[in-house]
Amino acid sequence: MSWCCTYSLLPPSTRLQVTDLSCSWQLKNAHQMLPSLGKKPEKQKKNKMKQFYGFQTPSTIVAYYGLKTPPYKLDALEPYMSKRTLEMHWGAHHRAYVEGLNKQLANDDILYGYTMDELVKVTYNNGNPLPEFNNAAQVWNHDFFWESMQPGGGGMAELGVLQQIEKDFGSFTHFKEKFIESAFTLFGSGWVWLVLKREEKRLAIVKTSNAITPLVWDDIPIICLDMWEHAYYLDYKNDREKYVNAFMDHLVSWNSAMARMARAEAFVNLGEPKIPIA
Repeated sequence: MSWCCTYSLLPPSTRLQVTDLSCSWQLKNAHQMLPSLGKKPEKQKKNKMKQFYGFQTPSTIVAYYGLKTPPYKLDALEPYMSKRTLEMHWGAHHRAYVEGLNKQLANDDILYGYTMDELVKVTYNNGNPLPEFNNAAQVWNHDFFWESMQPGGGGMAELGVLQQIEKDFGSFTHFKEKFIESAFTLFGSGWVWLVLKREEKRLAIVKTSNAITPLVWDDIPIICLDMWEHAYYLDYKNDREKYVNAFMDHLVSWNSAMARMARAEAFVNLGEPKIPIA
């Protein structure tokens, strides 16, 4: 079997069309077929060429969004987040959101062609979410969460990110206390975010329930923490406090935060201090 990949004319980020060109010829007979092509009538010649090159009505599989791999090996966050947790959380839960979204999109041409950011905002529908919103938002949230962590992470923010935190929260210690408190007091399942508020031009901590993401309010996310039970139960059982502290002390990626803040300054003029580009 051979495979040929072709892209549709729709905007990028959506449909990769994979075509199965199951061919009926045998390559060992190719040397016998090619010389005879010039001796056949034109119609027979074309038929022979179609047979040789395997032209037939193709069966197609259309993939809308793929499952992104975390930017590290699945055991790279141990002992603070186990390989077992990543295999379940990313390999099962995150994958289920991607597959669920693709099934929904297969039945709705209207939503073809959006980037994931755009799809989240469109399906939020000004607070009246469409059926596709939960899966779309959870795909986006999980991609962002994996990239909010790194091996050897945690500790204190640095450089311009630290300066901005101190400017908006008074001190890094105060910021950390507020972030941890927000996670402890989040009711049910959801997320805790450090975001940049566009209008106020400042950092803020926000909590969201279920699949809601700050994108829908036009905030710019900087880091996030997944507070759904499946994010921590295998490693910490019901000890949310231990999980949240492990995230802040050993997992959070301030390198990613610095890069995101640098991009955010293209949209929000924070004045001094300037955020250096990572």
